[in-house]
Amino acid sequence: MLRQQDVGHRIVVRRIVGIREGRPLFSDALGELVELSETHLTLATAQGRLRVPVTQVHRAKRVPPTRRPTAAAVVALERAADEAWPAPTRGRLGDWLLRSADGWTGRANSALPIGDPDRPLPAAVDAVERWYAEQGQPAMVNTPLPLAAPVGAELDARGWGSRPPTLVQTAPLPLPTSTPADAAAGADVELNTAPSEKWLAVAAGRKGGLPDAARHVLTAVAQVRFAHAYVDGELVATGRGTVTGGGRWLGLSLIEVLPAARRRGLARQVIHELAAWAESAGATRAFLQVEQRNSAAVALYQKLGFTTHHTYLTRVAPH
Repeated sequence: MLRQQDVGHRIVVRRIVGIREGRPLFSDALGELVELSETHLTLATAQGRLRVPVTQVHRAKRVPPTRRPTAAAVVALERAADEAWPAPTRGRLGDWLLRSADGWTGRANSALPIGDPDRPLPAAVDAVERWYAEQGQPAMVNTPLPLAAPVGAELDARGWGSRPPTLVQTAPLPLPTSTPADAAAGADVELNTAPSEKWLAVAAGRKGGLPDAARHVLTAVAQVRFAHAYVDGELVATGRGTVTGGGRWLGLSLIEVLPAARRRGLARQVIHELAAWAESAGATRAFLQVEQRNSAAVALYQKLGFTTHHTYLTRVAPH
């Protein structure tokens, strides 16, 4: 049976489409699961979106993706993402990256084990634990899958915990054209090189505070824009875009719509404005990171052409 952890992944569904001579007739559908509720599941198939009532589902399971990205592609994207979310305190362990930002977000406070740590794996994990102890922080490691599967096995043996899976999703630029409903959102979107205090307040509310290290993470990128969406002079939505990875990648983050303004297409409007800016800067693809269990966000991004490139787990050392 499918679970929320399957959202964003490729599945096959055998559904009941009728009855003939007292026997059920079945039809199979293959696609990416973009929504799962108690009553329905929704797939993005090659023929379009398919919404299937749970009562019609005979069998459903996750299946392998059509093709996995190469290890080089995963490494390149992870490095572009690191450039887009730069921790102020950094170290290296061979090719591995060590990152600290006063505990603000898992991405900026975890080791990234891509490449050769220049020592045996157990010794590398020992060194990670020592480095974070020196920072006065719990050790964390982001493990891109399946690339860092051996690292994950070592952490399993040591009793490390795991946060919910995160999907790293990508889409080609330009993104699909906005619909008339999106245009009806009617917000005035400004792209600024620095965030306003109100923008920062929205980010602080979402991320649980905003230490000085967070401001570095947000602003210490050569090409960055902060989207401010206003309706009647009030800030109603925010977003952040960066261009990294040799100018190829638009990184989207902190897309947020205030509760009173939701379901009006504002998130799509903000994303399209950031995408247009990135294209003008030479970017050809976009990426974002979204928790697998956030089915509403996954469904939105699927409409914009995003598919899962790879996943990662944030692993946490035992206390």
